[in-house]
Amino acid sequence: MNDYVIMTDNMADLPEDYIRSHGLEVISLSYILDGETYDREHPLEVGEFYNRMRSGSMPTTSQVNPEQAKTAFTACLEQGKDVLYIAFSSGLSGTCNSGRIAAEEIREEGHFPEQKIVVLDSLCASLGEGLLVHKAVQMKEAGKSLDETAAWVEEHKLYLCHNFTVDDLFHLHRGGRVSKATAVVGTMINIKPILHVDNEGHLIAVGKVRGRKKSLTALVDRMGEQMQGFDNPEVFISHGDCLEDAGYVKKLVQERFGVEKFVINHVGPTIGAHSGPGTIALFFMGNPR
Repeated sequence: MNDYVIMTDNMADLPEDYIRSHGLEVISLSYILDGETYDREHPLEVGEFYNRMRSGSMPTTSQVNPEQAKTAFTACLEQGKDVLYIAFSSGLSGTCNSGRIAAEEIREEGHFPEQKIVVLDSLCASLGEGLLVHKAVQMKEAGKSLDETAAWVEEHKLYLCHNFTVDDLFHLHRGGRVSKATAVVGTMINIKPILHVDNEGHLIAVGKVRGRKKSLTALVDRMGEQMQGFDNPEVFISHGDCLEDAGYVKKLVQERFGVEKFVINHVGPTIGAHSGPGTIALFFMGNPR
C-alpha cells in the first residue's frame, strides 16, 4: 500500500502553520486586485486586502485549471505517493472538476499505473472545507488508508455545518446572492443575513436579524439546534478581518457548549472577494446541514 498525501486548495483557509505541520499539499486559486494577480505563492497581506476592499477596490477571482491540478498531482506521484484531493465546493467553483479532469488525464497517460488519485468534492467552503480536511488528517495520522479516509469524508461531508453572516449586503449583491433592492433596504435598516452552505454546496440565506451582535448570536443559536448528538471536540471560525467578533463567537460557543479547542483564521481573499470585510463563519459537525 502506497503512502498518500492529503491535498486541498487555499479555499480551505487553513493556517499556514497547520499546513506545514501536517504535511498538506495546497493548490492555489488566484485573484486579481487593482490590476495585479495574487495567489498563495504571491500573496497580499490579508489585512491590506480587506482595507483595499473597504476603500472600494473590487477583486475578481479565478478557479484552478486542469493543467495546474495535473502539475500538483504529478509532483506527488513522482515521489511514490498517492493523492487524496479534497476540493472546494463544486457548487461555488469549477476547481473540483478541474481536479477530476487532471486525474483522468494522468490515468489515461498510464505513467503511474500502481498509484491512485482520489478527487473528492467537499461541498464545503472556507474553514468548513478546512474542518473536513482536518478530520481526514486525523484519520491519516491514526493510520487509516487512503480508501478508508476517503470513504469517511464522502460519508460525513454533508454533516459539516456552515453558518455565517456578512456585514455588508452589497458584496452579496455583487455576487448575485441578493437583489440590489434587498441590499439597499437591508443596509438602511441594519439587516444582517444568516446564511449557510446547502447540500449542493451553494450559499443559501436561511434567516435575517437586525443588528450585528444579534447576527453573531444567531450563528451560535443555530449551532445549538444542529449539533445535537454530534461530537464536536473542536470548532472552526473564520472571519473577514474582524478578529474581535470571531472572539465573541468563540466565547459564546465556549459558554454554551463547553468547547475548548478552536481554529480561528481569516476568510482568505479568494472567498473574501465575494463575502467582504466583516464576514463571520462558524463550522462544526451537525444535522441537518
